[in-house]
Parts: sequence; C-alpha cells; structure tokens
Amino acid sequence: MVAQEQQKPFVIGLDLGGTNSVFGIVDQRGNILTTNSIKTQAYKTAEDFVSAGVEALKPIIAKVGGIEQIKAMGIGAPNGNYYRGTIEFAPNVPWGHDGVIPLADMFSEKLGIPVGLTNDANAAAYGEYIAGGAKGYKDAVVITLGTGIGTALIYNGVLIPNTVLGHIILSAKHLDAEKYASSAIRENEELGYKKWAKRLTKYYGLMEKYFNPDLFTVGGGVSRQSEKFLPYVDIKTPIVPAKLRNQAGIVGAAYYASTKQQ
Repeated sequence: MVAQEQQKPFVIGLDLGGTNSVFGIVDQRGNILTTNSIKTQAYKTAEDFVSAGVEALKPIIAKVGGIEQIKAMGIGAPNGNYYRGTIEFAPNVPWGHDGVIPLADMFSEKLGIPVGLTNDANAAAYGEYIAGGAKGYKDAVVITLGTGIGTALIYNGVLIPNTVLGHIILSAKHLDAEKYASSAIRENEELGYKKWAKRLTKYYGLMEKYFNPDLFTVGGGVSRQSEKFLPYVDIKTPIVPAKLRNQAGIVGAAYYASTKQQ
C-alpha cells in the first residue's frame, strides 16, 4: 500500500480566494500541469462549493490519467486552520464567514483521497520556497501585500504556520501595520509608490529587527509593479518580488499535502 501511494505522481492544489478558486494538478517538481477554476462567491453553502469544485476537477484529473494518479489534495484558504483542516469564520467567503467549515474532510469524502488544508499565506510561502523567489534560502519571510498583510516565516527550511504579523504594532501612532501599510491602504489614501515605500520601510524594518531573515519575498497583485516601490524600501535584507505570483498558492498547497502524506 505504501509503495502504491509513493508511485502516484501528482497532487491537487487549490488556491481558494475570495473571488476565484483555482484548482491545479502539480507534479513532483512543482510544475502546474493543468488548471480549472470556479467563482468562490457563486455558492451559498459549502456543500454546493465542494460539489462544484469536484465537477471542475474531473476534466483536469482525467488529463493526467485519473484519480488513481493523484496522491493527495492540498488547500490554501483564508482563515484556514492548519491543524484541523477547517476554514473558520472567513469574512470574504460567503459560505464560510459565520462558522467552522471542515473543508478538507468534505473534499476527501468526495474524492476518496487524503486532503490537507492550510491558510493562504502559508500556501503562498510554501510555493515561493519550493519553486519561486525564496527557493534556495533557509530563512525567509514571505509577505503578501493586498487587502491586508499576509505573512509566513520559513526558518531553517521549515515553515512556521499561522503567523499573523500583518497586525503587528508599529508604533504608538501607527498601531496596526495592515491599516498603515497594506496595498489597499495605498489605494484608498491615493499614496504614491515612493511615499508608500516609506511606510513599508517602517514595517519591513521591524520585521528585519525581529527575525533577521536571509530574504524577504513580496507577494500580492502589487508585486507585478515591484520596480515602482521595492527600490525605495530602505532595509539591509535583500527583498525580491514573488516569482510564482498567482500560482504560488496552488504549488504551495500541493506541496503541503504531499509532505503531509510522507
């Protein structure tokens, strides 16, 4: 039985976002072979979402030879509980904002394979560490700049789960980092990139002081325009944009599921 599991070459990764949920089949090298997606907000219940997800998976599973070729499935989701495989009171998920959803067990029951779940920041960090901007670094901090600030720490090659460093206190004047330096705040306050970079310097400078990583990796949609602000973030630690961008969550979720089965 163990030998059979090891021979299964592919893992499913699901990047569950507030708008879109993207499924991908990932090989052992971290390559995404094929994808499909559904609208996260199109469903009123978790049961409906899972049923639609399974239907979206059928054609891409068939492309790689059927479910017999799939070792496991991993999910990266907002407010994901790494330990319980649940989504818990996720504000941007209409069928998950007012309770605890055992999403990993629900997919596992439908698909007949092991399913693991972690939060979306963890999944993105896994992806960048395995195949993206943080590849080759033992100690890194992956920070996603978006509506909020998502964070994940990699220490000595091991991801430390469930950090919530976007809410760290910057100073008596600027209490919550998310409300001071997120990408959404930049847009809402119509800040120029250089002015925003000064705010990011305060945040990254504090992260640098606390963790002294080898590298910072910056994710989120704004990372596509990194040349407009990263050169003005004044810290000593190297800081680079995420390479996988919107594929990091799929690769990372798949990697998490794969290692969980070992």
